[in-house]
Amino acid sequence: MSSKTEKRPGGVDHLSRILEATAILNTTPDLSALLKKLIEIASEVVNAEASSLFLLDELSGEVICKVASGGKSQQAEELIRLTVGQGIGGWVVQHAQPLIVNDVSQDIRFYKDIDVATGFRTLSILCTPLKCKGRTIGSIEALNSKKTHGFDQEDLKMLQALANQAAIAIENARLHERLALENQGLKAALGKDQEIIGTSPAMRHVGRLVDKVARTESTILIRGESGTGKEVVARAIHALSQRRNGPFICVTCSVFSENLLESELFGHEKGAFTGATERKLGRFELARGGTVLLDEIGTLSPQIQLKLLRFLQEHEFERVGDPTPRKVDVRIIAATNENLEKAIEEGRFREDLYYRLKVIEIEMPPLRNRKDDIPALVAYFLGKVGREVGIGQKKRFHPDAITLLQHYDWPGNVRELKNVIERAIVLSHDEVILPAHLPFQKESLKKRSSKDQQAFSLDNAEKEHIAFVLSETQGNKSEAARLLGISRNRLDRKIHQFGLS
Repeated sequence: MSSKTEKRPGGVDHLSRILEATAILNTTPDLSALLKKLIEIASEVVNAEASSLFLLDELSGEVICKVASGGKSQQAEELIRLTVGQGIGGWVVQHAQPLIVNDVSQDIRFYKDIDVATGFRTLSILCTPLKCKGRTIGSIEALNSKKTHGFDQEDLKMLQALANQAAIAIENARLHERLALENQGLKAALGKDQEIIGTSPAMRHVGRLVDKVARTESTILIRGESGTGKEVVARAIHALSQRRNGPFICVTCSVFSENLLESELFGHEKGAFTGATERKLGRFELARGGTVLLDEIGTLSPQIQLKLLRFLQEHEFERVGDPTPRKVDVRIIAATNENLEKAIEEGRFREDLYYRLKVIEIEMPPLRNRKDDIPALVAYFLGKVGREVGIGQKKRFHPDAITLLQHYDWPGNVRELKNVIERAIVLSHDEVILPAHLPFQKESLKKRSSKDQQAFSLDNAEKEHIAFVLSETQGNKSEAARLLGISRNRLDRKIHQFGLS
């Protein structure tokens, strides 16, 4: 009977099954579990007796059977190793083309030794490559069609549709495993509430840099917008370094006046100035054997810049009110959201200090450039904030709410996202957090025309959101700055920049 007249069991149902399978595969981070689920679905959608999946090992150049199901012996798993081009599965990997062979005894590409090794008798094969981002990463086979006419083009379409989604899921699972290994030491050092979250290329690069520079004693400059996680990265570097048992002290330079900052960093003697009623050790002395993070380094006055330069060169300083030189062993990490190169051109920042700080530079990506990390960040903060407030662990975000989060540009970055999630947890009364629980209007995003370039600009999005937060806090700048995840001084500058009253 021809394929046109023979009844195909559940064609529509099989298409629905592939759509359902796509959702399952994309939510299964464990590679082993994903592969087992994949070949079960493969056998089902093309009505085959068994199926197997091969992955290309780029280091050895072998095509390895990773999983087998149905009537095929599971002894095939890891046992069957082909060279590229060998057997049906290897041929498909080599040529990146699908293949239908309804009588393997008549095809010289069939590798009989596989059946000898597994005890399975192969009669027919439908095989398609697994492709991701232009690369062939393996192949998936369906074996022995249960239909009288064998495998056909409709079966091939079904298996290819499944393979296209499966290849992406496999690469994501591999990436998840590699990232877990890369961050294993980092996460152990940071603790459960100080993890670097994200699988984007930019965040993986940051993780690798952290692991490398932590083993050195070099001065580090961490750059990035407010709320991107510069302090988290600094703590990670300290926690993975040989100084991990020493103190980690963070100084936000912008919150102190020049005189107070000098005292905070270097300490002062009794009577050095009005109010100095006793000797005070500075942060550098308190951090002996550890690490000092100087955040918002771009706000330093010329006098403090000069003293910091001397300290970086000689590890020597003087307390306020005492000219005696003192030495201390600390590592300096600086962080800034300022354009230091522009500050040098304008004469606000010393060029020699800049190069002393910039021995190693780490650039933190803004959240708008790694929006694929938002679902993982939402899940992390949902658990973290949930533990803090006692209710969030029972809640979840509706997919539409996640989509809305991914369409927003996040001027306050990860810190702002955390605040938005906390707000949604507290304000939502149901188990599911909806778009209505988020502090920006979905309609305002829809109304933005693709021709309206100003509407899509980052400055415009930032202006709109700052205006919204100020309205919500009834003009309370301190509360607005807290919700935005930025300093009060930075908020004042933004208000002046955008002409907000």
